[in-house]
Amino acid sequence: MDIAPFDLPASFSAAGVAPGASGKPGVNLSEALLGMPGVLARDRQNYAQDEQLSIRGFGARATFGVRGVRLYADGIPATMPDGQGQLSHFSLDAADRVEVLRGPFSALYGNSSGGVVQLWSADGEATPVTTLGLSVGSDASVKLGIDTRGIAGPMNYNLALSRFQTGGYREHSRAQRDAGNAKLRFDLGARRQLTLVANTLLQPHAQDPLGLTRAQYQADPRQAPAVATVYDTRKRVRQQQLGATYQQLLGDRDELRVMTYAGERAVDQVLSIPPAAQRSPLSAGGVVDLTGGYGGADARWTHRGAWWGRPLEFVAGASYDVQDQRRRGYENFVGDVLGVSGRLRRDEDDRVRDVDQYAQLYWRFVTRWALLAGVRHSTVQFRTVDRYISADNPDDSGRVRYTATTPVAGLQYRPDEHWRIYASVGEGFETPTFAELGYRADGRGGLAFNLRPARSRNRELGAKWQPREAMELDLALFRADTRNELAVAGSSGGRSTYRNIGRSRRQGIEASLRDELANGWRLQLGITHLQADFRDGADGCGALSCSSSRIPGVPRNYGALRLEHGDALGWHGGVELDGAGAVAVDDRNSAFAPGYLRTGVDAGYGVQMGDARLHLSLRIDNLFNRRIVGSVIVNDSNGRYYEPAPGRCWMLGVRLEL
Repeated sequence: MDIAPFDLPASFSAAGVAPGASGKPGVNLSEALLGMPGVLARDRQNYAQDEQLSIRGFGARATFGVRGVRLYADGIPATMPDGQGQLSHFSLDAADRVEVLRGPFSALYGNSSGGVVQLWSADGEATPVTTLGLSVGSDASVKLGIDTRGIAGPMNYNLALSRFQTGGYREHSRAQRDAGNAKLRFDLGARRQLTLVANTLLQPHAQDPLGLTRAQYQADPRQAPAVATVYDTRKRVRQQQLGATYQQLLGDRDELRVMTYAGERAVDQVLSIPPAAQRSPLSAGGVVDLTGGYGGADARWTHRGAWWGRPLEFVAGASYDVQDQRRRGYENFVGDVLGVSGRLRRDEDDRVRDVDQYAQLYWRFVTRWALLAGVRHSTVQFRTVDRYISADNPDDSGRVRYTATTPVAGLQYRPDEHWRIYASVGEGFETPTFAELGYRADGRGGLAFNLRPARSRNRELGAKWQPREAMELDLALFRADTRNELAVAGSSGGRSTYRNIGRSRRQGIEASLRDELANGWRLQLGITHLQADFRDGADGCGALSCSSSRIPGVPRNYGALRLEHGDALGWHGGVELDGAGAVAVDDRNSAFAPGYLRTGVDAGYGVQMGDARLHLSLRIDNLFNRRIVGSVIVNDSNGRYYEPAPGRCWMLGVRLEL
């Protein structure tokens, strides 16, 4: 909706993205999310598993990819209909800003909307600009990027290409990633425009260093366990995607927007599952081979007018998303040779699709009061067709259908032009992903179609204070009560099974502050206190006891602060502090990863050279060389929970704007 963020009765944050501005190379989205309250983005130093992202505790259980949080790039979904998403194709070289929505109104985006993250590419300007960037740093890391943007007649364009490669902080963590992003917007006249977005990702090789046990981490955080090299654990990814958005104004009050997209993704991953664990006729092997396509469409109508003489904005629409995937599994050995594709052990066609209808209303019904309300109805269908059938492995084909209606409402009071006070409440839901449906807790073959979606009731009370344009202070109290929470039922042989347990609660307080201080100083702060707990184990947790324990992967306290000085030309620099408390590593809370406080500093210099600008930067992260567990692999069956973050490391950057 076309509402200023300050006037939303919801927790909403936005931050500009400027690769190289603080010495960061522009590789991982976590670089742009620093200081976002409620958001925990952890770079795992493992490009075979992507980074971890959770919002107010939702999504923390993901061992790979992103779950429980909806992702979008230029309005195109990066989350599949089952709720699992990827960040690897997000292009920071082309980006202008990142937006994060938290709290009850996230549910209006459908399945697995514990929060919403949107990355938007920059528009071209009248004077075309081409930027060449090179960053080199610790662990043989090199990032090379080029971006060109401008306006050519009716076309507004932004094109970006990049290559990133690293030797990795840890042993067996070498990776390479090539990415491209293009956004073309055409003015079609008669108040119509068409935007095309295309992106591609090629990750030909990413070694997987796996996690470490506590003893291994304490002995040498840079090591990889022996099985990582024995099996040469690794991942290869290829993805292409194209999206189109058509917008047309219908008179002075109405607007039509239609979006459609399609893509294909292929993943080949070698795991460290030992041959002994693959003896069962129901085993899927130790090599994952996923290929398939996905796509969808969204159509919405927006009306801006008045109701009873007061300003009104109304949105109604429908969306459809589908993913078709061929899933094969192979043994990861041939004879005595390990880490190679062997005999076929799994072959199935998986399809998941959703059909949603939604409506949203914003009405400023009196001068000081405004109402934002909405509802979404979602239908998510899973279907699998088994192509690997034998006497010992029966036909596991099946299907399941989930439906949910998620209403949301928020009320805002405006004491004066500088204050906003609001309260909101809503329902949300999260289906299991195909990865969580993949294995049954009872050990039998087939998918776990007995799993139920988790349902949440979310409440929020917040205040926003903006005494001047350059300063804003936001504060929010929140609670989300969930029933049928998904938790691990068991984990062995490299496979995890899931089941529904009773209730869970995520509640806390978050605050953010941005301000431009005197003499060119700028401050950004975001802090969160979060209590995320299993409330009971009414349905049991299999061999685990989840009752009254902390949800793993979620610290009680986390946050970040950045203080910087200077502008693009001349000298500039900054200091950052980010930290998090201890986190449980499994549902039983049998062990905890320690908390940390990390310091980063950066300095740079920009100079005008005719029509060109040259920017030099130097960044040092973990300045005091603290030993840090950057993230945890929740419920790892081998006890290898810990993923160490780098010690002191540096990055030198050069950017030339032409």
